Amino acid sequence: MPVVTFDYTDFSKLLGYAISKKELLKRLPLIGADIDKVDGDEVSIEFFPNRPDLTSVEGIARACRAFFGFELGLKTYQTKKSDIHLTVDPSVKTVRPFVTTALVKNVTMTDELIASLMDLQEKLHFGLGRNRKKVAIGVHNFEPVQPPFTYKAVNPDAVEFVPLAKVESMTLQEILEKHEKGVNYAHILEGHNTYPLIVDANNNVLSFPPIINGSLTEVTPFTTELFIDVTGTDLNAINYALNIIVTALAERGAKLFSTTVRDGKITSVSPNLTPTTRSLSLTYVNKMLGTALKENEIKKCLEKMGYHAECKTKQVLDVDIPAWRADILHEIDLVEDVAIGHGFDRFATDFPKALTFGKTLPKQELYDGLRMIMIGLGFHEVTTFTISNEHDEFAKIGLKESERVQIDNPISEDYSCLRVGLLSSLLKILNENRHHPLPQQIFELGIVVGKQHHNYHHLAAVKIDAKANFTECKSLVDAIMRDSGVSYTITDNDHPGFVKGRCASVIINKKDIGLFGEVHPRTISSFSLEHPIISFELWADALQP
Repeated sequence: MPVVTFDYTDFSKLLGYAISKKELLKRLPLIGADIDKVDGDEVSIEFFPNRPDLTSVEGIARACRAFFGFELGLKTYQTKKSDIHLTVDPSVKTVRPFVTTALVKNVTMTDELIASLMDLQEKLHFGLGRNRKKVAIGVHNFEPVQPPFTYKAVNPDAVEFVPLAKVESMTLQEILEKHEKGVNYAHILEGHNTYPLIVDANNNVLSFPPIINGSLTEVTPFTTELFIDVTGTDLNAINYALNIIVTALAERGAKLFSTTVRDGKITSVSPNLTPTTRSLSLTYVNKMLGTALKENEIKKCLEKMGYHAECKTKQVLDVDIPAWRADILHEIDLVEDVAIGHGFDRFATDFPKALTFGKTLPKQELYDGLRMIMIGLGFHEVTTFTISNEHDEFAKIGLKESERVQIDNPISEDYSCLRVGLLSSLLKILNENRHHPLPQQIFELGIVVGKQHHNYHHLAAVKIDAKANFTECKSLVDAIMRDSGVSYTITDNDHPGFVKGRCASVIINKKDIGLFGEVHPRTISSFSLEHPIISFELWADALQP
């Protein structure tokens, strides 16, 4: 979980109200945090990762003003209009499609602000941004550049500029190969022939997202105006990140100015700090919490958590949600905040009304046994998403698209259907860890959605190693069958994802329950891997003795 470290004196100035350090440390955990350590005036707080708005001292101070009763309700920030605009070129849509921007003036770059801003940026990159893949933030000194700006994709060798922490000019390709940040994040742009770039009216480079900013716009202690860009693959996520960053700056007295992003026929103004509204049933709140709270009590709880609430229809509240609260996805999330605002220490404890005894289901014992077998064979267990996409499930493995469960209105192209097998999920794990030493061997016992849209438990494993081969894979399957106490036979299998002649089906009671073998080089390269891989995938329920 993210740990935020701040100076108590700096926090007190941001809070604007008097509260002793002892009282702060006593009450702050009630918001949903743990005290990590206290060293003099230096306080480290560990927050739950579902609250990215609390990953800075500025966000904590804002939340505490409401929670401690100093300033109840929704915090508002004034945003003035500017004439700055950024144009999105169609060339970037297939690389990194979304961008949002803001201008911040009257910035005083104190040591506390610099440390907090850098820490907040990295925590948003890691949590909300999935290590920059989903969201990447650029913070620039606005003075040296000339708007309007353009967000486009260019040939890796067509443009060169001086990146941060360097003095020599480098092409985009050279940055990925030689710059420390380029080497760390080059994998995000793998598979693309062009790379994203943000330039000003004079073609000066501001940013090469999600890798590095240009040295031209490096922020210094004398910077007073900041231009902020956030790029990514999820429009909602980049807007939340921008709102969290700019409101943190506003907490320190900075002035916010909106900018315009022109993306084809779509024009948007950012930052957009307009709250969203969600309905909350009072009956639902009391049912979920086991309470009998009245309307005014629930409103007070929500106000302590930074919301504005009005009862416009009987037994239903309209709740205004701050634009920086990325964690409110469902009505139950508001119920949780009602509970926090009410105070977990005020809920009465009780003993169970009935004494019952539980036991594991028979199949769970089978699954636990299979896990122990795999661990004994030296494999590490992983858990991956049940949601996948057609490209990973079929095209990358060489299969023709077949029956699968489609998702209506998917949040992104990466999550458009339910997975039909585990192999692609495991290969993606290897892809994420390809910078680590070999051999790597992982397994998963998880649910796939097969014929007639039924759920099935599959056991699958992959091993990547220079010496991995069919004989080793067969010995692993033999060990699993032996330790499971089942008899089986094998027959040839001509699966397009595996090497022809080095793939076999597993037959139990005349039924094909899975396959194993050497993964085809075409499949290996489609997941940006470079070494031999062996794999098997079996229907777990068929391994019941």
